[in-house]
Amino acid sequence: MLTGEIRSQIDSIWNDFWAGGVANPLSVMEQMTYLLFIKRLDDLHTLEERKSQTLKIPMERRIFPEGRDDKGRPYDDLRWSRFKNFEPREMMDVVDEHVFPFLRALNGSQSSYGKLMRDARLGFSNPALLAKVVEKLDRIPMEDRDTKGDIYEYMLAKIASAGQNGQFRTPRHIIRLMVELTAPKPTDVICDPAAGTCGFLVAAGEYLREKHPELMRDPALRRHFHEGLFHGFDFDTTMLRIGAMNMTLHGVENPNVTYRDSLAEDHAKDAGAYSLVLANPPFAGSLDYEATAKDLQKTVKTKKTELLFIALFLRLLKTGGRAAVIVPDGVLFGSSGAHKDIRRMLVEDHKLDAVIKLPSGVFRPYAGVSTAILLFTKTGVGGTENVWFYDVAADGLSLDDKRADLLPPEKQGPTPAQPLSEAEHEKNNLPDILARWGNLAAEAEHPRTAQSFMVPVEDIRATGSWDLSLNRYKEVQHEEVIRQPPKEIIAELRAIETEITEGLDRLEEMLR
Repeated sequence: MLTGEIRSQIDSIWNDFWAGGVANPLSVMEQMTYLLFIKRLDDLHTLEERKSQTLKIPMERRIFPEGRDDKGRPYDDLRWSRFKNFEPREMMDVVDEHVFPFLRALNGSQSSYGKLMRDARLGFSNPALLAKVVEKLDRIPMEDRDTKGDIYEYMLAKIASAGQNGQFRTPRHIIRLMVELTAPKPTDVICDPAAGTCGFLVAAGEYLREKHPELMRDPALRRHFHEGLFHGFDFDTTMLRIGAMNMTLHGVENPNVTYRDSLAEDHAKDAGAYSLVLANPPFAGSLDYEATAKDLQKTVKTKKTELLFIALFLRLLKTGGRAAVIVPDGVLFGSSGAHKDIRRMLVEDHKLDAVIKLPSGVFRPYAGVSTAILLFTKTGVGGTENVWFYDVAADGLSLDDKRADLLPPEKQGPTPAQPLSEAEHEKNNLPDILARWGNLAAEAEHPRTAQSFMVPVEDIRATGSWDLSLNRYKEVQHEEVIRQPPKEIIAELRAIETEITEGLDRLEEMLR
């Protein structure tokens, strides 16, 4: 949890960028990402130096080489701990003319983050601004992994609250719910083909650290955690850099966060490579057939991105792999042939586990679209017997554009620090979802008038369109309300009118 002082320091840096002419929040985030990465490189180099001095052995890994760069500047000047003490004009010269070219050449490090730095550029030319930001960033304590991650999450939240760019950011409590529902394991291989800021991958990593602390004591599992467990793709290089830094600051050393147009490129190389997909892909878009990967078109003939992404998830998952993904409501009941085909595949060819209907205000103020979480397992041979439906009425925040807290922080999210009362459940359904998901056998007894219930696959099949909309199966109980006869209401109104007239008459007599 960030202290108010650190939040104020971040806010102050943000304001400095804005006052210095860097007004686009995504650009601010990108520039801060670069500077944090430059600082991190120096921290890593310093760590190697101390290790070398303590053990009296040569340094195993030099990030900054000995000697001078091709412009004659000592590589030591490129370190954060050195140039932060330079006067502003010299600092600007070193960072712009020497440090950033050095970053772009780091591609040879083979780390995914090094590759993403290929196009890194300093996005402003104000020496005073650079000096001010470097000084303030240097004062923020970032030794602790949790603090570093929280700082970055706070900055991502500032992007979300700053305008249109917030569409990239899925609410963190919804992400945590999906991670808890799928319960990642240390041996999983997790993929988000529309990674954005890598929120799903970060949440999965934090879940694994909390639930499986033993993985860091096992060399093979630890290596898998840092190098093989997390895979994120996106076609926006700025978001990739931000996402990769998000992973790095949350303690994942070398995640596979790389450029890929997930719907356009063929997936033969990694088809069936992942055991868990977590994603909130962009939807309501449309592509040309020519621009869409042929292997996805073979699965479902459509231009709609939301359907293509489901086909992609099925393509990427290995048999037995599971997925928790957000889809727009239209996927659940759309009447086109492609909509029916994709639903038939989920129900008949694989195992559809659950449809969790989210309230339409979850993505406000950026979008009021109705969505749902689909949970399914790739089997290739069917296996759907009963599908669990849950109608989420509240997620702990108001469902208007303000998205104000309805409960204190300790009672928010899917795993609140304090248990909720029945009245508080009506404001935050997420803990109830997890509790019921953990005991699905009991759900079979629920009537379809309840908030959650099971629907046998035969009922879904009987619709003829594999309809998955909750309202198709939910039953509404109507209570009889006895109203007063109209004649009695009219008589009461006439009596009131007479009383008012008599009162006005008396008032008029008093005024004579």
